[in-house]
Amino acid sequence: MFDRIASRYDALNRIISLGIDRSWRRRAVASLQLKSGDKALDLATGTGDVVFEMLRQQRDVSIVGVDPSVRMLEVLERKLRMNGVHDVSFETGSAEELRFDDDTFDACCIAFGIRNVADRAQGLREMARVVRPGGKVAILELSEPRTGVLSTLARFHMRNVVPFVGGLLSGSREYRYLQQSIAAFPSPEEFAALMEASGLTVKTIQPLTFGVCCLYLAEPRQEVPEGAQ
Repeated sequence: MFDRIASRYDALNRIISLGIDRSWRRRAVASLQLKSGDKALDLATGTGDVVFEMLRQQRDVSIVGVDPSVRMLEVLERKLRMNGVHDVSFETGSAEELRFDDDTFDACCIAFGIRNVADRAQGLREMARVVRPGGKVAILELSEPRTGVLSTLARFHMRNVVPFVGGLLSGSREYRYLQQSIAAFPSPEEFAALMEASGLTVKTIQPLTFGVCCLYLAEPRQEVPEGAQ
C-alpha cells in the first residue's frame, strides 16, 4: 500500500494534518533525550521525517531506519542525498523480526507505524529487546478522541476529511484504510497495557492536539535475576 503513495506521502501528511504532524514528531524525538554518540532506531521510518528530526535535535547520533516499503526507502535515500547526509543507514524489515542483537540501541522511535504492525505485541517485544536497559522507546500514534469538547470535530476530521482529501490528492483508496485503522486502534489505556505486557514500562502517555495523537514513552523492563528479592 505505502509503495503506491510513497512519492506523495510527505505532502499528503502536511496537508491532512494541517502541518501539525511536524510538531508531534518534534515532541516524540525530544522525549528520547538523545545524547552525543547515541545509537537510535527509527522503525517504520518511511520517508525519514523522524530521522531528520533526530539529526536536527542531536547531530552526533548514529541512526538506523527500518521500513517494509522499498519505495518509501527510495524516497528517504533521495532526501538524504539531497541534504548531504551520509551517516544514516536504512534497510527493509519488519518490526516483528528485527535483525539486531539485544541491547543494541539507546533509543527507538516508531511514528504512525505501530498501527500497521500485524502482531503489535511481537513488535513491542522486539523494541524492548533491542533497546538497552534505561534506554527510551517513543511511540507516536493517531487515535480517535473519545471525550472532550472538540472530540466530535476531531472525529469528523479523521472519519470524513482525511479519507476524502487523501483519496482526492493521492488518487487511491489508501486513506480510507487510514481512517478505519485509526478507529480500530486501542484506546491509550488499552495500548499502554499491551506495552506493559510486552516488556516495556510505560513512563508517560501524552495526548496531543485534543487527543488526535498520543505519545507513549517507555523503557525496556529490566529482568529481575532469578532468586533476587
